[in-house]
Amino acid sequence: MITLDQLERGVQAIIEHMDTNDLPLKLIEMGCLPGNTIQLIQKAPFNDPLYLNIDGAHLAIRKETAQHIFVRLVD
Repeated sequence: MITLDQLERGVQAIIEHMDTNDLPLKLIEMGCLPGNTIQLIQKAPFNDPLYLNIDGAHLAIRKETAQHIFVRLVD
């Protein structure tokens, strides 16, 4: 298991666990939940923020926030 900020561009993963105390409620409302598929689309300069596809929803989150989301790579 790795954190979301370690995910490589274009690789799909499944959200396994999140530190919900450290995540904004809006992120959870937009589908960032355990069991959902997530893919890193692009990293901005200096690797912050990260542009993601979470079950069809596109959003950008800060690297600091991504460090609290644990994912499992999809084969």
